[in-house]
Amino acid sequence: MARLGLDFGTSNTAAGLMAAGRPFVIPLEPEAQTLPTAVFIDFAEREYIYGTAAARAMMDGQEGRFLRALKSILGTPLARESRAFLNERLTLIEIISRFLAEIRQRSEKFTGLTIDSALSGRPVHFHSASPERDAQAEIDLRDAYHLAGFKDVSFLPEPEAAAQAVEGNGRMLIVDIGGGTSDFTLCDRKDGKTQVLASRGLRIGGTDFDRVLNLNHAMPLLGYGAQIGAEFGSNTHAAPRAMFHDLASWEKIAFVYDPALLREVRRWERLAQDPVLFERLAEVLEAHLGHDIAYAIEAGKITANGADMGQVDLSVIERGLTAEIQNTVMQTALQGYADEIGACALQTLADANCSKDSVDMVVFVGGSSLMGVIKDALTRALPDARQETAEVFTAVVHGLAIASEAQ
Repeated sequence: MARLGLDFGTSNTAAGLMAAGRPFVIPLEPEAQTLPTAVFIDFAEREYIYGTAAARAMMDGQEGRFLRALKSILGTPLARESRAFLNERLTLIEIISRFLAEIRQRSEKFTGLTIDSALSGRPVHFHSASPERDAQAEIDLRDAYHLAGFKDVSFLPEPEAAAQAVEGNGRMLIVDIGGGTSDFTLCDRKDGKTQVLASRGLRIGGTDFDRVLNLNHAMPLLGYGAQIGAEFGSNTHAAPRAMFHDLASWEKIAFVYDPALLREVRRWERLAQDPVLFERLAEVLEAHLGHDIAYAIEAGKITANGADMGQVDLSVIERGLTAEIQNTVMQTALQGYADEIGACALQTLADANCSKDSVDMVVFVGGSSLMGVIKDALTRALPDARQETAEVFTAVVHGLAIASEAQ
């Protein structure tokens, strides 16, 4: 029996174990070390599709339901609400369990081993503002693992796992910025051994960055902030904001599509000062294009992070429709999140009674740690510590594999 190290992430998932004394990442897809944490429920073939194939099915316009950022719903009432999927009523915990079962089956097929035990990564806090939801999130994830056929599962905070895999000696602050959370571990490393001094977490991640940029750059082209007239009289009011926020949030997009809402948007179209905006919104709802927009925003964000500007291609809605994300504007939009992340990093040091000048190195882990605004915030927080970038997408699973053998 093998114990799997499993990094179930908001955006990507990885699995690994020890082989010949070294951590080995199992290729869950051909020539890939991570699998997008995405599920597509194909209505025509009546089957579940996972990972890159799920995203491709959505992009190709196949009839079905696409789900991403499922980790973000853990601990919330949404996780245990029963919904109709194909010919079944399932909770989102059960959908997550099917994703985890797919990881288990692919891992067993590749390794030839029987796997029924896992060491799972988890954020330091799933919900940093709610201890009750934080505790419930681990219960939800544990239940999903058991439904997936894992008889035994234990958890290790993700930045503490990454600390096991980082090379070098000295006092390190591991900064793990993922899709849904920001996590920090302060540790001392000497001769390959790690002593954790403090860990702290914050429910801010890359999907939050995407939502803000989506609301700022894409949603105004669909009527966000636009005025709608009254049925009678000359009064106007702004289009309701809640729906746009859901449409811009990865984990909620799939639940926006509703015939009653579409009818209401058609009414807004008739009463709006600029009806074209709501014509586009109706097209998005009718053709289920919310995830296409989210992917376009994500791509524009990544481009803008390394250049003066990123282009958001929205031609899936209307030919020639684009939005621009200027790097300076993006930095301003995300500055509040970056400041919170910098403050949480310093609080991690305070928890361990360690001074800023005692930190030798800041190690960045997680795809969203590559954002310039984040690195700038950590430079301001710890100006004397050198910055290193680990294997951003696999450091956690490397550490989980190492720790799984030690347990």
